[in-house]
Amino acid sequence: MTEGFTEFLTTYAIFGISPASWILAVCASALSYLLARTAIRFVFKRIQARAAQGNGHFSHIASEVLSATSNTLLLLASILVGLGVLDLPERWLNRVSSLWFVVAALQVGLWAHRALALALHRYFSRHGTTETFQASALATLSLWGARVLLWAVILLAMLSNVGVNITAFVASLGVAGIAVALAVQNILGDVFASLSIAVDKPFEVGDFIVVGSLAGTVEHVGLKTTRIRSLGGEQIVMANADMIGSTIQNYKRLQQRRIVFEFRLTYDCSTEQIRQVTRQVEAIIQREEKARFDRCHFRSFGESALEFETVYIVQDASYNVYMDVQQRINLAIMDAVAELEANFAFPSRTIHVASVPESAVIRSQQPSCAQHV
Repeated sequence: MTEGFTEFLTTYAIFGISPASWILAVCASALSYLLARTAIRFVFKRIQARAAQGNGHFSHIASEVLSATSNTLLLLASILVGLGVLDLPERWLNRVSSLWFVVAALQVGLWAHRALALALHRYFSRHGTTETFQASALATLSLWGARVLLWAVILLAMLSNVGVNITAFVASLGVAGIAVALAVQNILGDVFASLSIAVDKPFEVGDFIVVGSLAGTVEHVGLKTTRIRSLGGEQIVMANADMIGSTIQNYKRLQQRRIVFEFRLTYDCSTEQIRQVTRQVEAIIQREEKARFDRCHFRSFGESALEFETVYIVQDASYNVYMDVQQRINLAIMDAVAELEANFAFPSRTIHVASVPESAVIRSQQPSCAQHV
């Protein structure tokens, strides 16, 4: 019986290969799979141990990348090892070598895919605020573009390895890309505008901005539109390309306010009262903790009043703080002007009549008489 089994293993052939060779191929495949899994598990545990000891981010990234190893691809690689043991015809050997490249390329692509995601996430976490960059347009576009480029290169490399002429394929992709770009150029304009917003950062989520006649707080910056919550409560949706093409005033980044205001006194003020007014205004502003006095001048002789101009700096970006300071300054100036017995001017015009025609004077002096019938 043993001799018959031995003769079966060595004499008979399945697809031109003896059963003994098939059994040897299966054993080689199983052994290579077990060895590969054991080796990967050993390396993975060592890297995790180093990461747990606080040896930097490289160990963490390496462990995450290694965890992307596909068991399916590892099994396919083990099967190819077993097939390599067999005495295959020449045409099958070429196909096995091509499959080797496909399996290796797919596995490298999975590792690179995970590494790109981790690297980009780390980069945007370090170079941006947490709230802004968790779902920023730049992070989304960068990761999407890197993935598309990676898998496109891998796909073209696999097609080239299996004997496909990719020159015409790449040319057709280029023509199709141009046609698609022309068809969606408006959308692409908004997408690239969102990329510009993410890179240049003229504003971020939470900033209060003014764009033309629109004003509000930025709620969301998307790939195509930016959403602003206006002071009235309604939501304003604006295309990113229009945002980039407009002048944007960002009040969230305002560090201090330079305030210029004017007031006017009547012409019956004396020169000493004018000097006292400028000194009083300077003292009033200097008493404010959040204000820095710049200047106060008797600026000009107006058409109906003496005009004063005052400049000071509010050392706080809040609009409410500025209004509180301005209100206290205005009330104090009113008290100071009253103490100096001066008067605020209001718009007025005095007309001096040099001469009046004599006939007009005579007519104005004659009594009016009524006729009775």
